[in-house]
Amino acid sequence: MKIGRPLLSSAALMLSGAAVLVSVPASAKVAQVSANGFVIRHVVGLPATPEEAWAVLVKPSVWWAPDHTWSGSAANLSIDARAGGCFCEVLPGGSSPGASPRGSVEHMRVVYSERPRAIRMSGALGPLQADAVTATLTIQINADKKGGTQLLLEYVVGGFSRTAFEKLAPAVDAMLAEQMRRLSQKLGGAFAAAFPHGAAEGEGAAAPPSASVDPTAGAEAEPAAPISEGNGIVPLSDVPLPSDGSMRGR
Repeated sequence: MKIGRPLLSSAALMLSGAAVLVSVPASAKVAQVSANGFVIRHVVGLPATPEEAWAVLVKPSVWWAPDHTWSGSAANLSIDARAGGCFCEVLPGGSSPGASPRGSVEHMRVVYSERPRAIRMSGALGPLQADAVTATLTIQINADKKGGTQLLLEYVVGGFSRTAFEKLAPAVDAMLAEQMRRLSQKLGGAFAAAFPHGAAEGEGAAAPPSASVDPTAGAEAEPAAPISEGNGIVPLSDVPLPSDGSMRGR
């Protein structure tokens, strides 16, 4: 699944998603999926401080996959990490360095930003943009006891889609897995699946890894301390949240 090319047919989209799944074996599986939407979660262990992780996270031009852009180059991506800010992409206007851009794309809009702890953005990525789909991406950064960082990603999608969510979820999961893998490599970390292969709500889903591997030390880092509730962002659950209709966040 690519951020660009929103007019892909359902069949083409699924073939594209399958190809990405093959190329990213570390992809975490979908946490929840139903006829109304789906939830995807990923965990990344980083041998970097939260400030270092944040600085790279909000600069997608240095880690986002160019294949998942409209312009074909991640250099055209940027995130204005403040409420109302845009995760946007410039569409260059031509080969001339001074050529005016031919357009731009808003991938997501920032609704919560707290450096270096959390960022939340609203937006339907890629082909989802063409349907009546709403989506929320939350990324939390949590320091561990050895100076490293655990980064948790959650993408919640719902609404009306002309392609069944059960078919879309694996492709979206694979796309996000690729981005998290590239981010972790940029910071020298290790990508880990938030849930074991095939696990989903009601199917024995496990908690995300509580420790990340530091490739330079050859040993596991200390478990990250949990982010407490009541400070602006609801922590990501260790297991898929029940669909009980209760309000989350504030």
